[in-house]
Amino acid sequence: MGDSLSLAQARRIALAAQGFADRPHERPTLRTLQRTLERTGVLQVDSVNVLQRAHYMPLYSRMGPYDVDLVRRASEERPRRMVEYWAHVQAFMPVDLWPVMSHRMAYYRERRAKWSRAVPRPVMAEVLAAVRSSGPLTAKQIDSGAPRSKENWGWNWSQARLALDALYMAGEIAIAGRTSQFEPRYDVPERVIPAAFLNAPTPTRLEADTELIRRAARSHGVATARDLADYYRMSAVDTRAGLAALIESGEVRQVEVEGWRVPGYLWTQARVPRRITARTFLSPFDPVVWERSRTESLFDFRYRIEIYTPAHKRVHGYYVLPFLLDDRIVGRVDLKADRKRGTLLVKGAFAEPGAPAHTADELGEELERLADWLGLSRIEPDPEILGGEFASRLQVRG
Repeated sequence: MGDSLSLAQARRIALAAQGFADRPHERPTLRTLQRTLERTGVLQVDSVNVLQRAHYMPLYSRMGPYDVDLVRRASEERPRRMVEYWAHVQAFMPVDLWPVMSHRMAYYRERRAKWSRAVPRPVMAEVLAAVRSSGPLTAKQIDSGAPRSKENWGWNWSQARLALDALYMAGEIAIAGRTSQFEPRYDVPERVIPAAFLNAPTPTRLEADTELIRRAARSHGVATARDLADYYRMSAVDTRAGLAALIESGEVRQVEVEGWRVPGYLWTQARVPRRITARTFLSPFDPVVWERSRTESLFDFRYRIEIYTPAHKRVHGYYVLPFLLDDRIVGRVDLKADRKRGTLLVKGAFAEPGAPAHTADELGEELERLADWLGLSRIEPDPEILGGEFASRLQVRG
């Protein structure tokens, strides 16, 4: 491969790096999940549950229908394969990243995390002692009626909850799992993180930065410096240092990508498949689309999540998922899981310019597969607000 890439090559490299060129397993296992996590590097966690929790969807997009209990097993059972931390944002990450995050934890420890100024140090100490003696505990279990204040975007959190957040960001406690209501259960790291990683030598700041950029480069395949910085939410200074180290070692090299105005950086071990055969939905929190400028430059697909947009100003809908077909994003669909009725609601379906003629048929089949995975027996359009060029052509299951 030379020092320049066509845009089509860059797309295929990026999708292969994210696991879309892997051979699918008929029945995904923990090993399949671990391989997929190695590709994505992180699984963003978010409380939005319109269709399915954010961290479940990227696994579905790459592995196909799978038992979601694999996620619980990977994050709670020994040997623990992944753990939550502020990696991209709140996210699952491979457990071996724990020592790499030590400098990030120290940063928050020095500042006592995001909201801890409102928490007196004695409260912080009491909360840590309670977790140490009785963990794992949820915020509700540990909250003894401490004074409350209405801050932080209107959230009504107790001082105990703020203390937990501060201790978590500082790495003094860890998330041991979540309840069925999605509440984190906190415990001390020595009961969550395997000793091999908890007691591993602390890397230098440059070593840690280099490792994070290494993983970002591997997960992207080819990327701009801005893309690499965003993956683990790093500063431009730290990104440049890590990137320079990888260029010097030969793990990354600079390339020109068709249509990109800035240099691209290619992971030198990246696969360059001749084609990608894929058909799936991408969550708004999927690494393929979470950096919107990258999505535009790779796929010529302008994407904005409209959850926080007033209803009358939305263009495509509340919870819209891009539809990936082979190596292109050919459409977008506004979906909702109506679990009480066992129904997958199709609230909107929109084709992208140049979408192939068979897109509607492929989309209909993928909706069937998604509904089956979610345990929904019906697929139906929302007759009041369904929009989109080919929405009426979809074959829905009644």
